[in-house]
Amino acid sequence: MTELKKPENKNFNLTVTLQKAIENFTAKSPQEMAQKSGCIFDEERKCFYVNCIGQNFSIGYPKGNIQRVDDSNKEVPLIWQILMLHYLTEAKGTPLQNKVISYKELPGGNIYIDPFNKRTLKPLLKIFGNNPEKLLAVGEKLNGKPANYGDYSITIKSLPRAPITYVLWQGDDEFPASGNVLFDASAPDYLHTEDYAFLASFTVYEMAKHLS
Repeated sequence: MTELKKPENKNFNLTVTLQKAIENFTAKSPQEMAQKSGCIFDEERKCFYVNCIGQNFSIGYPKGNIQRVDDSNKEVPLIWQILMLHYLTEAKGTPLQNKVISYKELPGGNIYIDPFNKRTLKPLLKIFGNNPEKLLAVGEKLNGKPANYGDYSITIKSLPRAPITYVLWQGDDEFPASGNVLFDASAPDYLHTEDYAFLASFTVYEMAKHLS
């Protein structure tokens, strides 16, 4: 997603990136994409069904047109469309390794770490740092499962085979709350590193919507 870096016209660049993603999607076998991504392909309707950050979408093949299953009239942001199409075309079907790695350990992650922290880790701490226990409650609303890291952690399948684990350590009088965001070691076989920065960030903000 190199077009997304410091664009002069964000919407134009997203449109160009989306068009390229659709071209790559159209060129691939739907059956192969379904098998490798863990998504359902409806042969009769010629569409994929994809759960992305707790929401259900249909993606027509071969045109790549994306709609919400529950509310087809509600617009799907361009970047969400790009992420789902990238996921379908990039998925290699690698089994989950059940071993976590940090963003820096993703290919080229050290290059994007500052934007990643600004976009994902800082909002995570701002939203949940003072009430880390709420991370579990809202994460479960996105079908997340508690994990065994830090003081509080939850693993959310932001895409079917792209789990993201959010970790918080509770602060005290001496130290503020801290956190981390972890990925399965198979992550590079499903999305580009820059894509994960967006996916992880959007998941944080979707969790925030469920705060009461």
